[in-house]
Amino acid sequence: MSKFDEIRYFHDHEVNEKLQSVARDPMMKALMTFTFPGVDEQVWLEQFKEVHSISDFQHQFVAYAVRQILAKSSEGLTTSGFDKLDKNTSYLYISNHRDIVLDTSLLNLVLLEGGYVMTASAIGDNLVKRNFLNVLAKLNRNFLVQRGLSIRDQLKSSQTLSEYIDMLLHEENRSVWIAQREGRAKDGNDDTQQGVLKMLAMAAGDQSLIDYFKTLKIVPISISYEYDPTDSLKMPQLLAQHREEEYIKGKNEDFTTILSGILGQKKRIHIHAGDVIDTELDDIAANIENKNKQLQAIAQLIDQSIIENYKLWPTKYIAYDLMNNTDTYASQYTEQEKQLFIRRQEMRIDPSDPVSKEYFLAMYANPLVNKLKAEEK
Repeated sequence: MSKFDEIRYFHDHEVNEKLQSVARDPMMKALMTFTFPGVDEQVWLEQFKEVHSISDFQHQFVAYAVRQILAKSSEGLTTSGFDKLDKNTSYLYISNHRDIVLDTSLLNLVLLEGGYVMTASAIGDNLVKRNFLNVLAKLNRNFLVQRGLSIRDQLKSSQTLSEYIDMLLHEENRSVWIAQREGRAKDGNDDTQQGVLKMLAMAAGDQSLIDYFKTLKIVPISISYEYDPTDSLKMPQLLAQHREEEYIKGKNEDFTTILSGILGQKKRIHIHAGDVIDTELDDIAANIENKNKQLQAIAQLIDQSIIENYKLWPTKYIAYDLMNNTDTYASQYTEQEKQLFIRRQEMRIDPSDPVSKEYFLAMYANPLVNKLKAEEK
């Protein structure tokens, strides 16, 4: 037994048995039919028998599934910044978070096709309660972040998670993806929670905070979808917060959100890999002694990179102009793009409700608002 057994993904020697255990699950059939349309079920069931590692599974099946998702629900994926990374080095990718499954799946496709070290990726255990999803996640090198624990258990869980990430990065040369915050940024505001950084720092041991964070090789990731396929699904929680009411998820809400994120129209997508945070940490060490303030400064560095490098699609400018009743950014979009966005808004929320309208527009406009604020500093 390893202390990481509760959260780790599968070892390669476990992969074939685990894959066979869900091979005939109806959800697997649906996934494979989507990935390989027109191919007889028996063909991929036979191919499963030859899968003996996570790498096999990702190369032979997952990559094809993600490419199909892009082909059927987007107008393409573009990237920037990855050419500055070393192909044999493991990095800690700290990313803004829009979609439960796609954020990390798309990043890994980019890494796979570019010949970089692919990631182990954090996922909340609340999202993989179903056995099929749990197995599929661990077959795809996802490790679990335990949710809903008591304060005492949360501390222990965070320590284990920190040590596991440390082990992956420093002993296995495995890159790691983790969101900058718990849960997705439903309002379009991308900000790094200090709690995430505190968790990472728990494995520092005798090293200073700054020295340890330099070993992590943090790369901020900015992912931008032209259309958020789950925009309307995020509205109930935003409206509950507006009314200062407790928001309780529906029974199948997470699963519905996962499917909508995968199948819903996204139009164009862009992923940018920021510069490795390194010499900036020396500046923090030289000017800030307090550990919490150091963490705050690191969080601000990550935020700055994510916001500055976030691709602003026409939808962001349209939402800003509609929200502010202006045509300030009319040169950034066409009239057709504007009308399509308005039509989408009318179809996905109650257009007669001014609060819903405001939150929907803010969800799209906030990346632009935040970039403008960053430029003013």
